[in-house]
Amino acid sequence: MHQGHDHSYKLLFSEPEVVIDLLQGFVHEDWVKKLDFSTLEKVSGSYISDDLRAREDDIIWKVKYGESWIYVYLLLEFQSTIDKFMAVRLMSYIGLLYQDLIKTHRIPTEQRLPPVFPVVLYNGEQRWNAATKLQDLIVHVPGGLSEYLPSLKYLLLDEGAYKLEELSPLKNLVAAIFRLENVTSQEDIIDVVTNLIEWLNSPNQTSLRRSFSIWINQVLQVPQDTTTHTNSLLEIKAMLKQSVPLWIEQGVAKGLEEGLEKGIEKGIEKGKSIGEANTLLKLLTLKFNPLPDWVAKKVYAAKKHQLDTWIERILSASSIEEVFK
Repeated sequence: MHQGHDHSYKLLFSEPEVVIDLLQGFVHEDWVKKLDFSTLEKVSGSYISDDLRAREDDIIWKVKYGESWIYVYLLLEFQSTIDKFMAVRLMSYIGLLYQDLIKTHRIPTEQRLPPVFPVVLYNGEQRWNAATKLQDLIVHVPGGLSEYLPSLKYLLLDEGAYKLEELSPLKNLVAAIFRLENVTSQEDIIDVVTNLIEWLNSPNQTSLRRSFSIWINQVLQVPQDTTTHTNSLLEIKAMLKQSVPLWIEQGVAKGLEEGLEKGIEKGIEKGKSIGEANTLLKLLTLKFNPLPDWVAKKVYAAKKHQLDTWIERILSASSIEEVFK
């Protein structure tokens, strides 16, 4: 994920409506029903650890549960590989949050620390298989030693693990985000944007509409000469109906044009890669139909030598995973 997408993603989860939909739509626990969302408030997420690295990537909200505050710690995970020790990372970050609350005197000495609810949002291609409990990473020792071990559990939201048919019926902003990250057809993209236009038509949702517009421009990688004209969801929908098929053609044409500037061979190579990608998808569809949503993204992002390898594997592979191993 490139940096622009990264920043626009954080912008979305800095909107209170998105955080509310995340908690109400994807955290199926009784305590969520007792939260007072009118008190929802974003707090600073920048903490300096001992090795002088700033924690600025994460987003922290606080919301009242009765008379007490609960902190919701959102860690937006954009890396393509799975972090086996994510629970250890979260333990460190939450410790920094507690230290900051104590140091700034936001927790009176006679009070206990507030609970922190850690959430990991992951959008890599592989499905997440790391332990979500810290205890599962620590060697089990019989006897009383287990009482001294640290305890932490985080909620994992693996975007690619949700099926589109699960998400489509939900009137939920986070479900719309997950859908748009995984759809592959022009019709599906337009359907998501149409939903957002219907849901975000209130005058007081201007900021949220703009955040979604910025993010959609980034996630669809709209050509730069187009983004200046797509500052609203309605404009994006109109543009999508006309432009999505053209972007593919423009990508091919741009590759050939660059070939003229930087060498004919490079342009031809780009054209061949696109042709091989289309061939690979057709072969995969014939053998493994229907294809998971992540396949097309992976194929079109691959280099020519990767495509060659995958095409060779199709004949002997018994599963899609075997092709891409």
